[in-house]
Amino acid sequence: LRCQQLASNLLHLPQHSQQLKRVARLAPAPCRWNSGLPMNIGVLFVPQQEAWVVERMGKFHRILEPGLNFLIPLLDRIRYVQSLKEIVINVPEQSAVTLDNVTLQIDGVLYLRVMDPYKASYGVEDPEYAVTQLAQTTMRSELGKLSLDRVFRERESLNASIVDAINQASDCWGIRCLRYEIKDIHVPPRVKESMQMQVEAERRKRATVLESEGTRESAINVAEGQKQAQILASEAEKAEQINKAAGREANAMLVKARAKAEAIQLLAAALAQQHGNAAASLSVAEQYVNAFSKIAKDSNTVLLPANTGDVTNMVAQALGIYTTLTKPQAVKTRDEMPQTHEDSQSPATEVLKAEQGSSS
Repeated sequence: LRCQQLASNLLHLPQHSQQLKRVARLAPAPCRWNSGLPMNIGVLFVPQQEAWVVERMGKFHRILEPGLNFLIPLLDRIRYVQSLKEIVINVPEQSAVTLDNVTLQIDGVLYLRVMDPYKASYGVEDPEYAVTQLAQTTMRSELGKLSLDRVFRERESLNASIVDAINQASDCWGIRCLRYEIKDIHVPPRVKESMQMQVEAERRKRATVLESEGTRESAINVAEGQKQAQILASEAEKAEQINKAAGREANAMLVKARAKAEAIQLLAAALAQQHGNAAASLSVAEQYVNAFSKIAKDSNTVLLPANTGDVTNMVAQALGIYTTLTKPQAVKTRDEMPQTHEDSQSPATEVLKAEQGSSS
């Protein structure tokens, strides 16, 4: 504004034309907060979303609203023109040190809006410069609280902290920060290489873990399959044995039992006949002698009685065992049917006498 005032004053001095050109060349670009100061011609039309601050004789008078407005020439002067639109400011790139002593180059974008034109005009000399510097200092202080890894993870919280810090300081300026966004974060080359190596190691670790988990799942599945196969095989074998027992083997056992029962019935009928007991005694004696003759063939250890050569005594002992077993049946038969004098003599005694005579 001072350069513009100096340039307007030099317009009335033709002898200073060269100095005017030098000042105009060195003058900064028009500030985005001011779209230009219009001249007071008495009747003014204020555009929408703009606020014109009017001073009367150097003192604040009022703020012109959008539309038709009337001013007194020479007494009233338009001092500031404030835009009520949302303003975008590029925050220059700056260096900041993180909590783990890593230097970063970071820049951002700031979004502002003028809420009070009076405070924005008289509260601060250069609102854009003040907010930009505040954003940079806040960014450096917030980055100093975070490590490098958290800077990339907590961008949103970092932006929110910067917005809160700017709003606390800019309330007296009539400006409100709507949001702040970090554009780029530049990391030193060596740190970038180490981060890349860390990412590759993390990916290799994740791949190894996934491969081991796959191997474990595969082994578990194979074991479960083998277990189920064994269970099904055992159940099938059990069912097969049950079917065999209920079928062929059961029928075989029934046939054997019936044959044995018929043999016992035939044997009992034969023993009930005349001289049946004598024939049974003779059969038992023969089986005893045959079994005794096979003792030495089946085992190396043989237990022999003291009178091995006395065949008569051995036969008499076998017949005594048979007589003891058949005695209850003989008593029952004697009670039911009286014996004759011819059969009164024991068949076992006759067989014994016959064996003694043959041996002698």
